[in-house]
Amino acid sequence: MGFWQRARRHASFVIGGVLSALLAAAALLSLFWAPYPPAEIDIPNKLQGPSAAHWLGTDSLGRDIGSQLLVGAQNSIVVGVIAVGIGLGVGVALGCVASARRGWVEELIMRASDFTFAFPALLSAIMLTAIYGPGLVMSIVAIGIFNIPVFARITRGAANAVWARDYVTAARAAGKGPLAITLDHVLPNIASQLIVQATISFATAILAEAALSYLGLGTQPPQPSWGRMLNEAQTQMFQAPLLAVYPGVAIVLSVLGLNLMGDGLRDLMDPKLARRR
Repeated sequence: MGFWQRARRHASFVIGGVLSALLAAAALLSLFWAPYPPAEIDIPNKLQGPSAAHWLGTDSLGRDIGSQLLVGAQNSIVVGVIAVGIGLGVGVALGCVASARRGWVEELIMRASDFTFAFPALLSAIMLTAIYGPGLVMSIVAIGIFNIPVFARITRGAANAVWARDYVTAARAAGKGPLAITLDHVLPNIASQLIVQATISFATAILAEAALSYLGLGTQPPQPSWGRMLNEAQTQMFQAPLLAVYPGVAIVLSVLGLNLMGDGLRDLMDPKLARRR
C-alpha cells in the first residue's frame, strides 16, 4: 500500500493530524476573523459565563475568551515554526559537517552541543530577558537555540549510518566530494527522521512558549498567549475556574496532536514497520 493508504489506517496519525489541523485552522481563521478584538476591555461584562454573546465567556477584564484563544494560536504556530526552523537549519548543517569531516571537527561540534544542553530554553530565556527584556522574539531565540543541539545530534547519528553504506563508498570511489555526497545521498536518506523530529520539536516549542509566557518572559500584553491566560486565571480559580480550563485544554490538545502525528509519521516512515502494516 502507498503512504496515504497506510496513513488513513494509522489511528495515531489520523487523530494527531486532525488535532494539528484544528490548531492550524484556528490560527488561520484568527487572521481574518475573531468574535471580538482580543485586547478589547469591557469591565461591566467581566467574568461572564458562556453565552450567545461570548461563547466561552469573558475574563477578569471583560475580554472575550474565544477571541483570545483563536489569536493565541497564532503565537503558538509562529514560535513553533521559527524556533524549529532555527534548530533544523543550524542543527542539520552542524550534524552533516560533523558526520562528513569526523575527527576533531566532529568532537568539537558534539561537545559544543553538550554544552548547549546545559542551558535549557527556560534558562536561556531568563538570561536573554535580563539583557534584552522579555518578549516573543526572545522566546523564539531561546527555544531555537535549544533545538540546535537536538537536531545536530540526530543528524550526526543518522548520517554516520548512511556514510557507512556501500553506495556512499562507491560514490567516494567515483570521485564525489563530501558536499555532493551529503546533498545527494545523506540528506535524502535521513529526511524522514528529521521530519519526525521536527514535528515533535514543534510540540515542545508550543509547550515551552506557554511556560515562558506563564512566567512573564514570553508574549507580552496586549498580545494574547495561552500561557499568560493561565497565569491571569490563577487568581480567579475559585470564582471562574473555566478561565484556566480553556487555555489548558488548548495547550494539551495542540501538544497531544503534534506528538501523535509525530509518532504516526515515525511508524509510517520506518521501512520495517511499514512492511508489517
